[in-house]
Amino acid sequence: MLSFEKLYSAGHEQVVFFSDPSCNLKAIVAIHNTVLGPALGGTRMWPYKNEEEALTDVLRLAKGMTYKAAVSGLNLGGGKAVIIGDPTKDKSEALFRSFGQFVDSLNGRYITAEDVNISVEDIEHIFTETNNVTGVAITHGGSGNPAPWTALGVFRGMEASCLKTFGSKDLKGKVVALQGCGSVGGFLGKYLADAGAKIYFTDINQNNIKKFKEEVPGAELVGIDEIYDVKSDIYAPCALGATINDETIPRLKCKIVCGAANNQLKENRHGNHLMEKGILYAPDYLINAGGLMN
Repeated sequence: MLSFEKLYSAGHEQVVFFSDPSCNLKAIVAIHNTVLGPALGGTRMWPYKNEEEALTDVLRLAKGMTYKAAVSGLNLGGGKAVIIGDPTKDKSEALFRSFGQFVDSLNGRYITAEDVNISVEDIEHIFTETNNVTGVAITHGGSGNPAPWTALGVFRGMEASCLKTFGSKDLKGKVVALQGCGSVGGFLGKYLADAGAKIYFTDINQNNIKKFKEEVPGAELVGIDEIYDVKSDIYAPCALGATINDETIPRLKCKIVCGAANNQLKENRHGNHLMEKGILYAPDYLINAGGLMN
């Protein structure tokens, strides 16, 4: 349940619920902090089990964006949006245009962009209704898909992590357990393959798996739950957050956690648990900021 106490505890400024029954739109926008500038953060579409799960996710994501913008030296605050729905069934031009109208009603306090399950085409529909959006197609003067730049930042973060841990940034021969081979994970996999890394990967989406196998032929597929047990140099979470938790940490057989997912630690204390286990954690909001910079 949303309460002022819940907002105060994490420092959020504003949370807005939007609905439009005509196109089955149910969305939440969370603005965490606008001290450095307007809140910028992508929109995620996901079939959340309930509103409480969606609210928890958007609050965590918005807070992470504040840190991401600040550590990157950008004059932006932190915000995020989630749309409750199945991206394979519920997407429509009407839904995204309606969402764009709602974003526009915030008068620039929140600027949206791509996130999980949101494409440049979806952003184009939002752009029809508001200028408070980034990641618009390059042909329309925008920055385009941010995923390649997010992936490049994570790749550079892996190099820095290897330099710290192994004394060399070279990824040749390093074993990477890649969790999620969607938009960002797919580009990251190609960077890793070109660098000579050995990749074990997993994903819940069969289309992502098929595409990844075609583009990264040497990569080996493992089960969704088996990815935590892969003996690797680097565990790279590139799907949803909170995969570093009490259940998974004892199973990890890696020296580095470095990936593109937001909010990888389920709770802050899990960072300390990784350190106690001798695992270096590359802060997600630092190394996945390439898309935001773009």
